[in-house]
Amino acid sequence: MIPQPFFRAVVLAAAIVLAPGVSAAPMMGAAGKLDSKAQALVLDQLDARRPAIGLDADHSYRVVSQHPGVQGTHVMRVAHLYKGVRIFGAESVVVLDARQQIVSESASPRRLALGRGATSGMTSTATGFDTMPVIRRKAAVSAALKNSPPRAVNVKLPTAELVIYPVMRDERAPSAVAKPDSELNAVDVVETVDHYMLAWHVCVRLRSGEQPIYYDAIVDARTGAIIERWNMLQTVEGIGLSQYNGNVTLSTTFAGNMYQLLDPQRGKGGSFGAMAITNANHATSSGRVYTNVSNTWGDGKQFVEGASTTGANGQTAAVNAMWGLMNTYDLHQNVLGWRALDGHDTATHIAVHVNRGYDNAYYSDTCRCMFIGDGTFFTNLGAIDVVGHEMGHGVTAATSNLLYKGESGGLNESSSDITGEVVEAYARAGGTGNIVPELGNDWMLGSEIARDGKPLRWMIKPSKDGSSRDAWSTTLKNLDVHYSSGPNNRMFYFLARGSDADKTGDAWSSYLTRQPAAMTGIGIDKAFRIWFRANTTKFTASTNYADARTKMIEAAGELYGVGSREAVAVTRAYAAINVGADIDETTADPGPGSASAAVTDRSSVETD
Repeated sequence: MIPQPFFRAVVLAAAIVLAPGVSAAPMMGAAGKLDSKAQALVLDQLDARRPAIGLDADHSYRVVSQHPGVQGTHVMRVAHLYKGVRIFGAESVVVLDARQQIVSESASPRRLALGRGATSGMTSTATGFDTMPVIRRKAAVSAALKNSPPRAVNVKLPTAELVIYPVMRDERAPSAVAKPDSELNAVDVVETVDHYMLAWHVCVRLRSGEQPIYYDAIVDARTGAIIERWNMLQTVEGIGLSQYNGNVTLSTTFAGNMYQLLDPQRGKGGSFGAMAITNANHATSSGRVYTNVSNTWGDGKQFVEGASTTGANGQTAAVNAMWGLMNTYDLHQNVLGWRALDGHDTATHIAVHVNRGYDNAYYSDTCRCMFIGDGTFFTNLGAIDVVGHEMGHGVTAATSNLLYKGESGGLNESSSDITGEVVEAYARAGGTGNIVPELGNDWMLGSEIARDGKPLRWMIKPSKDGSSRDAWSTTLKNLDVHYSSGPNNRMFYFLARGSDADKTGDAWSSYLTRQPAAMTGIGIDKAFRIWFRANTTKFTASTNYADARTKMIEAAGELYGVGSREAVAVTRAYAAINVGADIDETTADPGPGSASAAVTDRSSVETD
């Protein structure tokens, strides 16, 4: 999907004993990652569990990524394979302690019918599933490219991976069989595999003129038909910086008698050796790192079309981006102990002055970097919450990698909106310390870049944009991901700030039916810690709203105690968006860490 300038935009958890023969000594390779021997021993532990969950020897695992966890743990993400072929959207998130012992496994259930035949209840048998394609890789790529613009060029050559694609259907839980559709709660509907298809997962990254065209397609490996296709340009339509924040301090490098917007204090490696801001100079590629004869940058004004991108006016967009990059990095490092986008401190960069008058900002998975336009309908899109939003996509891509479609795509976008608002609060309070401050953000995404005064999205009541939803419904997965993100954005607001009992207020929810009528928030710091832990150590690529609720409650229990006020607040915040049942706050058991102040008087911390 080509972005438009007016676009407003089942858990399996178990403690597993270390398999016999596993070494107690850590085996870490480069960048703190487990070496191949240690990985193999973890996979052996997982293989040993297969009979207990009804999987035969045709099922196996493959490590796809790993990253640091919280409190000294290590997180490994492993794909589920059947006869050596990856099952799309099926994976396990394995948390390991310092001795490589498995602490927990969060697994997608999408593989469970493979190899079970008619007993699986599927519409077609999965016994003896044939993994030999009729359509070959080259033909699959051609099929995926068929309707692309005729003169589009590759940003990156298309890739195609043979996968087993679970075609899903929704089933009602037994307790909800007689419920009208309008009364369904997210936990009343269970995603179930209807049947499996052998397919090619094709990734297309094109450019048509100045417009990036990124999408993924699922191509039937037997017929060549397109089963599904979704947009992969992870965007936010608007936002800006020093143009918006006055004089700010930047971390730069002095080399060859020139200053560079290359941050020597944050990140290592990457395309430029450190975190950097580059000048796309109205093109679509990153361009070169910004340089200047003095260490004073920008004029604090909106870019004037036709002006030099390297002069003082052109530098302002770069100042915006660098300040946003620094604060997003510092938030994750200082508050969560998470370095850069991938947790391994790999440097990224932001390219500014992308295209001409471009009303967009986006994260690109081809370079793991960000691109920011100067705006026409909007002003410069380098605002602090937008930069935080785009870098949030990078964190999600390195961890849960939530599929950018349906409910998981809405959660992906919401995770970035959440990050943007938290970064804004952190930056405006000085960008230091290990706690996210309550004051500073406005709970509106893109309010600074909007020439018409209307933000892109409202966290408190998403439906104010005219397209987003305030609560879960059976049709949510059919919306564009920028709109299906709305309920989870509202959940996060309720979790941090609480709700109102006044039915006329934006923060009132008809789904909160227990006591007190206005749920109590736990503060933005705790809310973000719970969200980050769930997203990085529990969510799988196919996590939906109901699954997110379950794993958020688990994350809150791990951080603050099972049954704690924080865990109850998560339960109520999701209930407020029609995901799960509401409960009384008096059921909370004050667990570890729950004694710290929750936000009980919302008016005392409300921002304009």
